[in-house]
Amino acid sequence: MLSVTDYVLFGIGLLLLVVWFVFYLIGLKHASLFGGLEEKEFPLKEVYFIGYAVIELLHYQYKSKHDRKLRKEISVLYGEKYADYYLRVIYAQKITLAFSIIVLAIPLYGLANSLAAALVMIMFAGVAYYYFGTVTEKKILKRSEEMLSDFSNVVSKLALLTNAGMIMREAWVEVAYTGESTLYKEMQKAVDEMNNGVSEVDALFNFGTRCIIPEIKKFTSTIVQGLVKGNSELTLMLQEQSKEVWAAKKQNVKRQGEKAASKLLIPILIMFVGILIMILIPIFTNLGV
Repeated sequence: MLSVTDYVLFGIGLLLLVVWFVFYLIGLKHASLFGGLEEKEFPLKEVYFIGYAVIELLHYQYKSKHDRKLRKEISVLYGEKYADYYLRVIYAQKITLAFSIIVLAIPLYGLANSLAAALVMIMFAGVAYYYFGTVTEKKILKRSEEMLSDFSNVVSKLALLTNAGMIMREAWVEVAYTGESTLYKEMQKAVDEMNNGVSEVDALFNFGTRCIIPEIKKFTSTIVQGLVKGNSELTLMLQEQSKEVWAAKKQNVKRQGEKAASKLLIPILIMFVGILIMILIPIFTNLGV
């Protein structure tokens, strides 16, 4: 027999389901906005228009401190031109997935006959909302680590080519197409800008801005100074920069090794406790006998 709590929860569940379908119908006209997204990067993109409809109804202005930070991260990942679009996509994604999970909480309560199961789903909805709001930050971190791993090789190649007498623009073009990782692709964007009429200095400045990493920004500043002073000065600057970058890479590898070693301590401690339990339980069992 159903209790009062059951009736209340099922009533709330029915109301949430109706609201979900209302926003589904309202948002259908916006479905095409999300058609071009990659499924791997934006799972369940086919229903993001539900969250988008909620945002449109609330007339959200995207002007908070968090929104400004998120827009900056999006600009790095997708370009300034698409920042506003992806900002709306991420909000639509968060709201859609969190709202849908909450709607599923009541049916789960009915199936499991457990309020705890419904509460877990609601907590999971909160986790989903938070997680999809931090994905860009994690992508930036991963991107930065990948770029730093290639940075020392790029600086060494540029120093070698300029030392051999090649001018910076030619050396940059030569190095840019020797790889396909993130750093090389950013260099290729700078080449495209130069080919489209952007000055060498401005293209390099834009490159440093897109990379956002302090080491790379310092590197681009060094190149710009070298271009102003002349190719001979630039070669010496790049050689010095190359030494600094390799020294920094060695330190970074050392830190990563120490970090990996510290992470191993946890499983080692767990294994140690497990072994102690396996040894001590039989001993105490025999003592009891």
